[in-house]
Amino acid sequence: MSMRVGIVGISGFGGGEALRLIAGHPSFELVYAAGESTAGSRLVERFPGVPAKLAGLVIEKWDPAKLPQLDVLFASLPTGASAEALARVSKDVKIVDIGGDHRHVEGWVYGLADVWPEKVEGQSRVANPGCFPAATLNALAPLLAGKLIEPGNIVVDAKTGISGAGRGGGDNKFGYAESNENLVPYGLLKHVHMPELATTIALLSGGAADGLVFTPHLVPMTRGVLVTIYCRGTATTAQCLDAARRFYDGRAFVRVTDTPPQTKWATGSNLSFVSYAADPERNLVIALGVVDNLGKGAAGQAVQNANLICGLPETAGLDGAPLWP
Repeated sequence: MSMRVGIVGISGFGGGEALRLIAGHPSFELVYAAGESTAGSRLVERFPGVPAKLAGLVIEKWDPAKLPQLDVLFASLPTGASAEALARVSKDVKIVDIGGDHRHVEGWVYGLADVWPEKVEGQSRVANPGCFPAATLNALAPLLAGKLIEPGNIVVDAKTGISGAGRGGGDNKFGYAESNENLVPYGLLKHVHMPELATTIALLSGGAADGLVFTPHLVPMTRGVLVTIYCRGTATTAQCLDAARRFYDGRAFVRVTDTPPQTKWATGSNLSFVSYAADPERNLVIALGVVDNLGKGAAGQAVQNANLICGLPETAGLDGAPLWP
């Protein structure tokens, strides 16, 4: 069965990754692409390596009133740019919002697909998690659900590749000369993902995420997110690993590893790697999470969520191995 899908924001990194995944999807047929600066051009002009069957598709100017008949719309727009427009899309069209406007918003399901797929199945409005929350929450979920750590006073030290800033590059501040051999902390105390993290930690644990600290850093690589999370708890390393393996038993995309994960393990994939180290005598648990910020952190999880809402196998179009090296 073929489903008609569209992508708005196809010119950006998230939209381009969605294009790559949908082009090889066994059930999704891309029939609509929308952008702003690239409107009027063919896909092949923006993505020279696009499959021949999609090469002639013309990128439209984004207008929710002029959508063709679609089953699913992927929206990959900057935070603040999607809420008003997506509210005008027909209820008959299922939407996965890769941007940040609808996370934990009434009427939208928070699509943390590996943790609560049952909440996503059959829904029509899904808000994709951000890239940092995707890595952080997958690592924390087994510990919070198992009461192995305290939900308060969690410290998240995060590193991300430059593509997380989007194709616009944060007003072009992240060019090669500025980013190469440079390590940049940013968003201290006020990053846009803080409310999303705090709300989800509270939902997973049943307690408040008071004292949450989240500090992201930009590192000179294209893709990847690694989070090192410091928590309070008296569990052992073995208990943490066992809890995660039980929590994610049968889940296709989460890998629990004995050794600390590396960003390259996930490159180009929808995989999420988690690991743990604990010192009960110091009341310390360290959780580690790795994702590809454009994969599990954006388009990969978006396709996973679309599979769930459409009643398709969750792994459809997402079975490819990571890129290596």
